[in-house]
Amino acid sequence: MKTVPANRYVVFFSIAVVGCLADLATKSWVFGRLGMPGEQPIFWLWPDVFGLQTNLNEGGLFGMGQGRVVQFAAVSVIAAIGVLYWLFWVGAARDRLLNVALGCVTAGIFGNLFDRLGLPGLSWNYANSLHEVGEPVFAVRDWILVMIGRLPWPTFNIADSLLVCGACLLGIHALIDWRKERAAARNSKSVQS
Repeated sequence: MKTVPANRYVVFFSIAVVGCLADLATKSWVFGRLGMPGEQPIFWLWPDVFGLQTNLNEGGLFGMGQGRVVQFAAVSVIAAIGVLYWLFWVGAARDRLLNVALGCVTAGIFGNLFDRLGLPGLSWNYANSLHEVGEPVFAVRDWILVMIGRLPWPTFNIADSLLVCGACLLGIHALIDWRKERAAARNSKSVQS
């Protein structure tokens, strides 16, 4: 186990907890105002561009894997354990950017996991091949609607946004490391010459 500065724990858990709470609070507020999917029309904040619309996603990214709630919940738990192990046992939290990126990812994981476990206590208001009316909901609550021209982007939530931001920061981190390694390799070659 590598030593990690105490402030890295504070930063990571602050981002993870505040991000998760913001996600859960906004989901609760929007679903409380607009109800279950189909109960209210889209609430446009910017007509035909940006609005609020409730949706329940039983799958993953862009709704893929509908009905695989148990698998997504298990992957979420494994991912969260992996993040904590890598950051605080292996010591990756010493890197500020990595610490922030994985704080965002963890917030997103737990915000959506809360829904997948059925903790909001919702019941389905419509039936389909996966459930009947009145059955408990084990699906992620989405509510942000963005239009791309005339086409709607799949609805999403703050947890999804945090996951995307975290992934982008991880990509930036990988690019920075790659550039550092290239520069070190060039310097090493020029010293040997």
